[in-house]
Amino acid sequence: MEVTAVPWWVWPIALAAVGFLIGVVAVLAGIGGGVLFVPIVGSFFPFHLDFVRGAGLLFALAGTLAAGPQLLRNGMASLRLVMPLGLAGSICSVAGAIVGLNMTADLLQALLGALVIAIAIVIWSTRSAEGGLVDPDALARMLKLEGKFTDPAAGTRIDWKTHRTLGGFAAFGAIGFLGGVFGLGAGFANVPALNLLMAAPLKVAVGSSGLIISIINSSAAWVYIHRGAVLPLLVVPAVLGVMLGSRLGARLLERVPAQLVRWLVIIVMLAAGVRALLRGTGLWI
Repeated sequence: MEVTAVPWWVWPIALAAVGFLIGVVAVLAGIGGGVLFVPIVGSFFPFHLDFVRGAGLLFALAGTLAAGPQLLRNGMASLRLVMPLGLAGSICSVAGAIVGLNMTADLLQALLGALVIAIAIVIWSTRSAEGGLVDPDALARMLKLEGKFTDPAAGTRIDWKTHRTLGGFAAFGAIGFLGGVFGLGAGFANVPALNLLMAAPLKVAVGSSGLIISIINSSAAWVYIHRGAVLPLLVVPAVLGVMLGSRLGARLLERVPAQLVRWLVIIVMLAAGVRALLRGTGLWI
């Protein structure tokens, strides 16, 4: 039987389709999409991992920007929460991108898999906080890191506040660094940092995570662009797909119960983490 090469135009179409599906799931899970895009495209598409990581940052950035207006309108994202934390992550993401471009692909895959699996286990073993039950610290009061939103799925109006603000800044500095290293949106870490550490309600954490990703990624992406690690054939169809999928995901987020979102986060993280770890260690190429 003769083996024929796949026509080049199949890959852009496949990237657009995969991007659309990831866009829907990414907004619901608050993960930015890069954490799915990098292991999936890096494993099943014929592109070098450096190009995949560069595209992953732009991919996650496009998805969060597309979903942002809807998230702000329905109260699922808070600019007061996003801006200071995003700034901390943005500064560190540049350093992370420089480090990541000097590491081997296999080491990056293995480290990425281990990190994502660990975070999924933390989310699974810890109950989410619904906000409104914490005493804000002085820095949180000064920055007015608080708000309210109506959850149509639960039929309740939630007033929320945050605490452990310095810990939050440190966490998002580390998240930005890791996002730059792995070429990810790092939303897989944003959600537990906002929800479990700072006590923001889960849906606010998911929605705000998307906007934080857009700030962090816009800084790290310039390093990949400067190094020539951005391939238009890979980026353009994937970005078109994720922007369409993210707009649908933002509309669904308002109606999906918070516990379903939590389990979606866990399942997505475990699947992506196991795949990346096995590929990085050479057990599943």
